[in-house]
Amino acid sequence: MHYLAFKLLHIAVVVLFLGNITMGLFWMRHAKRYRVPARIAETMDGVIRSDRLFTLPCVLLIAASGFTAAMLGGFAPLLRVGWISSALALFALSGLLFIWLAPLQRRIRDYAARPDADWVMCQQMLRRWERIGLASLLAAWSALVVMVLKIPH
Repeated sequence: MHYLAFKLLHIAVVVLFLGNITMGLFWMRHAKRYRVPARIAETMDGVIRSDRLFTLPCVLLIAASGFTAAMLGGFAPLLRVGWISSALALFALSGLLFIWLAPLQRRIRDYAARPDADWVMCQQMLRRWERIGLASLLAAWSALVVMVLKIPH
């Protein structure tokens, strides 16, 4: 029963994690339609706060619950189980991209909050943020697909 409890926790946290990072891109695209830097700053501030409140804790819980469930489920050694190692690699890629993304988010927020913020510059920064964010998001969703379908590497 412990295995199923950790597996359920793992799945629930993954749902929260993927929902949060998906909605961050959604809300930023929504704000971008107005072409108002102050709106971008406000939205990006919300994205940054949701990352701090949800994304980062979820990453820790995903790792802890996944590791525990795998151990209890008899999947050791983890890196020798193809679908687990593939999913871990994709999850790590998503995290590495986020390490690049987080400082860019703060730069966008701070720049867009300035009274003299230029929309063209905001748009350039947002394009870079969207490309990196989409790559991180696709890596995370791909990890889910690999885990659910147990696709070996």
